[in-house]
Amino acid sequence: MHLPRAGRRILKDGVVPAELVLTNVCYRPEMIGLDLPHGTYIHINGTDIVRDRAGEFLVLEDNGRSPSGVSYVVENRHLMQRAFPDLMQGLNVRPVSDYGKRLLGKLREVAPAGVDNPCVVLLSPGIYNSAYFEHVFLAREMGVALVEGRDLVVDEDRVWAHTIGGRAPVHVIYRRINDDFLDPEALNPASMLGVPGILRAVRRGTVTLANAIGTGVADDKAVYAYVPRIIRYYLGEEPILANVETHICREPAGLAYTLANLERLVVKPVGESGGYGIVIGPKSSKAELETAAAKLKADPGNFISQPMVDLSVSPTLLENGARPRHVDLRPYAITGRETWVLPGGLTRVALKEGSIIVNSSQGGGTKDTWVLAGDP
Repeated sequence: MHLPRAGRRILKDGVVPAELVLTNVCYRPEMIGLDLPHGTYIHINGTDIVRDRAGEFLVLEDNGRSPSGVSYVVENRHLMQRAFPDLMQGLNVRPVSDYGKRLLGKLREVAPAGVDNPCVVLLSPGIYNSAYFEHVFLAREMGVALVEGRDLVVDEDRVWAHTIGGRAPVHVIYRRINDDFLDPEALNPASMLGVPGILRAVRRGTVTLANAIGTGVADDKAVYAYVPRIIRYYLGEEPILANVETHICREPAGLAYTLANLERLVVKPVGESGGYGIVIGPKSSKAELETAAAKLKADPGNFISQPMVDLSVSPTLLENGARPRHVDLRPYAITGRETWVLPGGLTRVALKEGSIIVNSSQGGGTKDTWVLAGDP
């Protein structure tokens, strides 16, 4: 296996276009030169996997910024165990309820050097965030404090939490706040959600952020197209799962192909999440396709296109009985010194008939997902 190459060699060698990274809206030059504990930048990762009509599993999307949804994995399992207590008997289904304990252990592993008993907190934007339920859930599962920006302060490049017993040091922050709002001193001065000076603490090595600042570059749907090449470059191996065929519209050939075949393709903005901004060619009207073409021509670097994958279906109980609905799977991997993969995952369901948009923000649902162990 090849060792990672320092000094932006992957960009200099042309494996990934430099401008794709260096001009990315999520690129953070503040992180240049930092040596993070165990070299870990993406501590919590969720990768969306689909199965096509031919039965092949494909990677649809990477989520390395702040993947959500794991609370549904655990809660779905608890619901199944309460509603159908006899269903799992004798099947040896691997548990998912220890995710919080596992996550806490991995976060403690990436604490700054020399800290024997690290304090971990979960930083949330607050009650008006759509994922606030998950923030509360994960803080409870880990047994750590749920804090907002106003609960933390940076003093002498160290992060402290206000508690009823006075100030307490904080060593690891599982943050669910986007980069832009994390530090009004260094990033968005209008932010009321973040902690002034937190980037100074990160650069001094007195606190670890999970996930690290700048990991949104890995979420970019154009960068996604280069992941197989990145794997070959760093590991000297072929990817186990292939990507969905992807046309990068910032490249003239990719734009030309997309415009010529718009009615057969799915067009996605590179920096969006939650299913927003997606145009599904085969299901779009002529007017919608014309609008999409105009946006592509005006800002081609903001889009990629892919063939519409005919996602596999799963029986789904609806008001009118069991019906086939399209699904995908998001397994979660958490990394400290090493990586642990949750033996389950978030199976998302497109509840609307004929829809392939599984995101909960677009009306999707979820299912419990079983991974079976060997013989008891």
